[in-house]
Amino acid sequence: MSWGTELWDQFDNLEKHTQWGIDILEKYIKFVKERTEIELSYAKQLRNLSKKYQPKKNSKEEEEYRYTACKAFLSTLNEMNDYAGQHEVVSENLTSQIIAGLARYVQEVKQERKSHFHDGRKAQQHIETCWKQLESSKRRFERDCKEADRAQQYFEKMDADINVTKADVEKARQQAQVRHQMAEDSKADYSSNLQKFNLEQREYYHTHIPNIFKKIQEMEERRIVRLGESMKTYAEVDRQVIPIIGKCLDGIVKAAESIDQNTDSQLVIEAYKSGFEPPGDIEFEDYTQPMKRTVSENSLSNSREGKAEPKFGGKSKGKLWPFIKKNKGAAPEDFSNLPPEQRRKKLQQKVDELNKEIQKEMDQREAITKMKDVYLKNPQMGDPASLDHKLTEVSQNIEKLRLEAQKFEAWLAEVEGRLPARSEQARRQSGLYDAQTAPTVNNCAQARESPDGSYTEEQSQESEVKVLATDFDDEFDDEEPLPAIGTCKALYTFDGQNEGTISVVEGETLYVIEEDKGDGWTRIRRNEDEEGYVPTSYVEVYLDKNAKDS
Repeated sequence: MSWGTELWDQFDNLEKHTQWGIDILEKYIKFVKERTEIELSYAKQLRNLSKKYQPKKNSKEEEEYRYTACKAFLSTLNEMNDYAGQHEVVSENLTSQIIAGLARYVQEVKQERKSHFHDGRKAQQHIETCWKQLESSKRRFERDCKEADRAQQYFEKMDADINVTKADVEKARQQAQVRHQMAEDSKADYSSNLQKFNLEQREYYHTHIPNIFKKIQEMEERRIVRLGESMKTYAEVDRQVIPIIGKCLDGIVKAAESIDQNTDSQLVIEAYKSGFEPPGDIEFEDYTQPMKRTVSENSLSNSREGKAEPKFGGKSKGKLWPFIKKNKGAAPEDFSNLPPEQRRKKLQQKVDELNKEIQKEMDQREAITKMKDVYLKNPQMGDPASLDHKLTEVSQNIEKLRLEAQKFEAWLAEVEGRLPARSEQARRQSGLYDAQTAPTVNNCAQARESPDGSYTEEQSQESEVKVLATDFDDEFDDEEPLPAIGTCKALYTFDGQNEGTISVVEGETLYVIEEDKGDGWTRIRRNEDEEGYVPTSYVEVYLDKNAKDS
């Protein structure tokens, strides 16, 4: 099965076929190239998807990833990132192992094909030249034979004519001989060219063309084999990443199996546990018996005298402070706005962070000290005095951090010492809160709690105000807002950080809706949505006459 013998006369068709083979190679290269682009695009989209759902650093989202379900989701995102990496590997391997090699091979095949068909055309041109020479010698032989015949006939005619002179006859005879010799020479030349052409033709059809077509056939077969090998490589490139992709999927399954609902439930307890115990039973208050009351029933401090328990149930729905909005101001440094358990965790976290910073500074100081010793032993390496400033700065930082840590450790010790010994009375006073006093008052951490169950700072003796959640009527939620009984002007700026209080600015005018009942607090309103208590000493009150008379 040789193209040289079977397709000896199909030079043009072979030229078309081999060009089609090269086109197939180029088409396959284009296909693989587009596949690599798809793989890269898919990998990029997977990476962007994984990045989009990664928790943001130093955000609330990051804290949520303490839960096992969120950890599993994070592991899934990381595995998807690795999964995307394998698609990038596929793209890289297809480019390096198929596209680059095939592109070079196509150029080589083009050059080889061009060379072979150039040799074929050259052989064709040579045989065509030989054929033309043969035809030329043949036509010359034919023409000379005809001329010789005419010359011979003319001689015979002249020889038979008695009127022709002997000289003319001789001349005609010589001319016939010349023509006859020319015909003989043409015959010899034609015979020689014929033999030469036959030899060239045999060489062309039995040697040159078979050899050229054989090389073209081998070239085409190598192209076919190379295409097949490339297709195998295409499959192997995918097969190589299957184990790693399998590990990624196994990692996702393992992460899913690591989800523990009990652990997550315990984390919820740790995250939101306040440390308080539930309130005890509310004692029956017999209103049929005369009761001695020294303060108004609406006083926020009357729980100290008799009504120690706020109502739960009924229309108030257990809300100790139904009119209060959550304070949106900055949290205090000692986290006293948090329940005891949460405060303890925050303080412990802060202490741990400070200890890490202290250790970091100490390591830096040790490194600088060692460097200074090296400079002292080898002055050519540096000036030891140049490190004194840095060493002093680090030592000062360590001292500052230690003082800060001691402060938080003291708060932590205070909370930890108080948590186990909480009594019934302490639980019933969980509605207590302290307010800030005049600007000259010094703060010190004392055992006081705000309405949301948090500890706050106790103020000086003169301005110390302890307010307990009052027993609101069952109809409280259904009542209309209290009418204004006067106005007041703020004498000082008051930053109401505790629940139940309201912030005022010096010189601001507000409405009075409830006067001081002897507990040192006046209830005011800024507008329909903002109302609360301020220290009476902070405002100058102007009551309406009707309110005074009543």
